[in-house]
Amino acid sequence: MFSLTTAAVTFGVVFLAELPDKTALAGLVLGTRYRASYVFAGVAAAFTVHVALALAAGSVLTLLPTRPVDAFVGLLFLAGAAFLLLKKDGGEDEEQARTPADQTFWKVAGSGFSLILVAEFGDLTQIMTANLAARYDDWLSVGVGALLALWTVAALGIVGGRTLMKYVPLGLITKVAAVVMAALGAYSLYEAVSA
Repeated sequence: MFSLTTAAVTFGVVFLAELPDKTALAGLVLGTRYRASYVFAGVAAAFTVHVALALAAGSVLTLLPTRPVDAFVGLLFLAGAAFLLLKKDGGEDEEQARTPADQTFWKVAGSGFSLILVAEFGDLTQIMTANLAARYDDWLSVGVGALLALWTVAALGIVGGRTLMKYVPLGLITKVAAVVMAALGAYSLYEAVSA
């Protein structure tokens, strides 16, 4: 039976844990470059897979080797930072950047899906979701609460990216995002080596 209390507790815990995480940054970066609805579709699908895995696997996710996961995530972020810094826009103006013509739904949603699927695998919120499901023995309520929390954080990041672009030049946003992504990549690699 669905418990609104369990769903609300799960939402609060997962939302607060995910808000300062890399998901908001990824949503912000993707939201500045691509159509928001396309980005959200991919990100939401990836989070649906993550929550399903957490609910199905339970605490087994805590047994995943953290070093390879951290190393892979670190390399992914460093590659993303390099891509942002080295990409040539060819004189593209701000309006063209808001609505790239060659970006289909499947390309953009696929990019969002892939990025979140890899970057969030074995993440704290996925492990927390598995633990909450085991604690409350209520996979439906925990799943709904966790999924809504993750979707909310992603939407805030995507909308934040769109709003930010109205006031700050795209080139500056791209450089700052690349620096932050490089820092996250370096930190993930550091954790992989030092763990």
